[in-house]
Amino acid sequence: MQVQLIKAQESDSEILTEIQIRTFLDDNQRKPPGCSLEGPPGYDSEEWNRSWINRTPYYKILYKRKVIGGIILFEIDKDEYEVGRIWIDPAYQNMGLGQESMARMFELHPDIKRWVLGTPDWAVRNQHFYVKVGFRKIGETSVDPVLGWGGINYELRT
Repeated sequence: MQVQLIKAQESDSEILTEIQIRTFLDDNQRKPPGCSLEGPPGYDSEEWNRSWINRTPYYKILYKRKVIGGIILFEIDKDEYEVGRIWIDPAYQNMGLGQESMARMFELHPDIKRWVLGTPDWAVRNQHFYVKVGFRKIGETSVDPVLGWGGINYELRT
């Protein structure tokens, strides 16, 4: 086991925010022309991250005892969660650490019967990743005129 998932604390908000900023700025390289370069809500706000750390399952991802990313979950129902966000520092991507992080997440929540998530339609790497860890595509959303892209929705039933 190379990766650990540990419940984030308020004191982790600075590093988790810094890594999100790096990760979502790196994603901008893959966005098609004309798309919004804004990241997901609160990705660049320590206050937003502190707030969610206190309200929902929010994990820091550790590799060799170093924080390299995070996962934020939202409870939909007692046995259904949304993976609201997962991010890995670009310096640690393509090493299998995201897959291992998702496996740890499933281990930490064995009672969850249905997992859902969404990703932008331009994020082909994300789509491949989610299918690789067991999710299946269940739908698409229309293009948001402000963002300039649509979305792909996924689920995993256990």
